[in-house]
Amino acid sequence: MRDAVIVEAVRTPIGKGKPNGFLAQVHPVELLAHTLRSLVERSGVDPALIDDVIGGTVDQVGEQAMNTTRYAALSAGFPETVPATTVDRQCGSSQQAVHFAAQGVLSGAYDIVVACGVESMSRVPMWSNVPPGKDPFGPGIAARYPDGLVPQGISAELIAAKWSLTREQMDAFAVTSHHRAAAAWEQGLFDAEVAPLDGVSRDESVRPGTTPGILAGLKPAYHDPVFAERFPQIEWNITAGNASPINDGASAVLITSSETAARLGLRPLARLHSFAVTGSDPVLMLTGVIPATDKVLRRANLSIDDIDLFEVNEAFASVVLAWRQETGADLAKVNVHGGAIALGHPLGASGTRLTTTLVHAMRERGARYALQTMCEAGGLANAMILEAV
Repeated sequence: MRDAVIVEAVRTPIGKGKPNGFLAQVHPVELLAHTLRSLVERSGVDPALIDDVIGGTVDQVGEQAMNTTRYAALSAGFPETVPATTVDRQCGSSQQAVHFAAQGVLSGAYDIVVACGVESMSRVPMWSNVPPGKDPFGPGIAARYPDGLVPQGISAELIAAKWSLTREQMDAFAVTSHHRAAAAWEQGLFDAEVAPLDGVSRDESVRPGTTPGILAGLKPAYHDPVFAERFPQIEWNITAGNASPINDGASAVLITSSETAARLGLRPLARLHSFAVTGSDPVLMLTGVIPATDKVLRRANLSIDDIDLFEVNEAFASVVLAWRQETGADLAKVNVHGGAIALGHPLGASGTRLTTTLVHAMRERGARYALQTMCEAGGLANAMILEAV
């Protein structure tokens, strides 16, 4: 029976998604090309053997339009015969690329495939693909949700209210994310996964000196009188400090079967064990990680206690803390090298960034099972389980 394994995983350092960010001068195609080039160099795989390159990008417009993944593969020097496609499942786009890639290997459609992602939020700001005055939802959605959908920041506030999460709890979680990320850098734990680019070798958004006192001084990021009237339960505790920043970055993983890996002399980092994707309330929007976790555990015939490490995307602290309340997971096992609040959240790159960090952490810590899940705009979530080999 065929399996699917990750044999290499790499990412760029993550820059601030602002005009003065470390990577703001790098075209998004070149960001992704750098990870693809690094991936084949580190693995030693002949890129001509790659059956497909599946990449995630959220704002597919401007410099990220026209199937960015294809041009990144060409810029990386891959043969013209290697195809590529770009997918969009919002923040989970490149995790979905991993699912598609692994499922292709499991089915026999692929022998070797790359899953990857990129987002340059300094050059292609979020929502650039929705021109002013245009409605991306249509009349059917307006009829089904007559009170209207809400921005993600409002969803994060609604989650905090529903799960009775305090400002202090969310800020403490954010501080832990920064301290874990800083410690991981100091201990050299990111060295195996990061491919320096243009003199940049470290993540730009990590703040080692962050404290609860500093975060307590930040103002609510999403307060809006209209939404305050509609949702009187909101206490307005989401800030720039307990939410992920905007960022630039790219990441990639190389997936094949154990048989092909052995034939090519490649060392698997982890086996792709089980997958799930689910939908949830598009107003709460970011809670899909809860049913997705339950679904993937049932498919794997495992319990939450069987999982040694978790990567749960830190779009907002409230998302991870609500997920923890519902699943009972041990926070000591969650985002052990820091998460998106500290490291950053370059949208289309985040899925394979989490996977990259997770497979290296599994090997470093001797974990048998690991679970990755991500909330996504529109009320969606991906989840998958990795197994040590």
